[in-house]
Amino acid sequence: MSAEDMQGVNLEQVTAPEPDGAAYGAIWSAHTERLSSGELSVAGVPLPRLAAECGTPTFVLDTADARSRARIWKDEMDKAFASLGGADVYYAGKAFLSKQFARWMVADGLHIDTASEGELRTVLAAGIPGSACGLHGNNKSRAEVELALETGVAHIVIDSLDELDFVERIAAERGVQAPVYLRLTTGVHAGGHEFIATAHEDQKFGLSISTGVAREAMERAAAAPHLRLLGLHSHIGSQIASVDGFAAAAAIILAEREWAGKQGIDLPEIDLGGGYGVRYTRADPIPPTPQMFAQELAAAVTEHVHRSGLSAPRVSIEPGRSIVAPAMLMLYSVGTVKDVAIDSGTRTYVSVDGGMSDNIRPALYEADYTAALANRFSTSEVQRSRVVGKHCESGDIVVRNVALPADIHRGDLLAVPAVGAYGYAMASNYNMLTKPAVVAAENGEITQLLRRQNVDDLLAYDLG
Repeated sequence: MSAEDMQGVNLEQVTAPEPDGAAYGAIWSAHTERLSSGELSVAGVPLPRLAAECGTPTFVLDTADARSRARIWKDEMDKAFASLGGADVYYAGKAFLSKQFARWMVADGLHIDTASEGELRTVLAAGIPGSACGLHGNNKSRAEVELALETGVAHIVIDSLDELDFVERIAAERGVQAPVYLRLTTGVHAGGHEFIATAHEDQKFGLSISTGVAREAMERAAAAPHLRLLGLHSHIGSQIASVDGFAAAAAIILAEREWAGKQGIDLPEIDLGGGYGVRYTRADPIPPTPQMFAQELAAAVTEHVHRSGLSAPRVSIEPGRSIVAPAMLMLYSVGTVKDVAIDSGTRTYVSVDGGMSDNIRPALYEADYTAALANRFSTSEVQRSRVVGKHCESGDIVVRNVALPADIHRGDLLAVPAVGAYGYAMASNYNMLTKPAVVAAENGEITQLLRRQNVDDLLAYDLG
């Protein structure tokens, strides 16, 4: 069987120049290359050198690539909405977050969307003001709401009528007005796995438009003395590879804004969420570019303004995966290698020193990835392989089907691309494994963003 048939991606092809528009759909980061020595390198850092200095498994961020992706989103939204009241881009911190990464995003013109006290405190600890942050969540705690009010976040996204009353009470106790968005459930179902679709009715997020709850919430929020209703919010799913769903959801949200205007409720802002897809293997479609998304959303707002006679709202979006996922790879060391007989022949199981504790997406969403040998060339024929972790689960699969050299052996290095979202963010200590380090590579230099956990860290939680 050829590598073309089996392999999800061919590194040399995706790191070579691609047709216009395809670069944003590249699987490996912009500065990943195969050196003449056969070693993979990220931003001038050979991965064997990185493994020797930092150990494995390690998340490796191509800093310049992530920052370039962030700036592209900001630039394209600014251009598309230049005549429509302007636009903001909130980096979705749930994808991956550290203090330094948050600083880079803000330096490149973005704000930060947070979804917990931990995320918000991380951003604040980076020296970023609350006014550059939003707060999400379907079940916010009192501590989270109070922190948001104390630090002056740009908005709190209200997810239910119960939460509307909850935030109103806390704001009243503090004698302030809480700036809020209302998250509406549009009924537009877009994206990949059912678990990451967030706009259909039978799920935990949002205020239903179809049942009238959304309009009740608008009226109640507008009348609440300690709420400052800024606008409406929509998030239709994740890993979306088409502009159609966003356009449909935007039209629905803007129609609700038009209805509110007729009731005398001014909504100067709307947030159209995130969920912009990326490629994980060569079999995945190339997603629309930020320019295409921005122009589609701007067209919807333009039509709304002409039809309703209302002034244009200030629009915000929340990309996360599309900024950080392709900019980060995971570097593993190979351990056990064994052949297993299957109906169509043989499959080689390649075990690595991580697994579902650092990338739960294959187990949770049946997500596909690819992998490449990172420490050398191989002239061996390729073979049908499965990359698996070291956990006590048969579903502990990192890459389900990939062509790897037949001479792969213990001590080799494997690189798995496009793990920036949500690899570290969803990492666990299953089987008491420690969480990997996250390092950034740029101009041949390595910067540690998050240190590797050690067993002493785990034991420190155990009170005995």
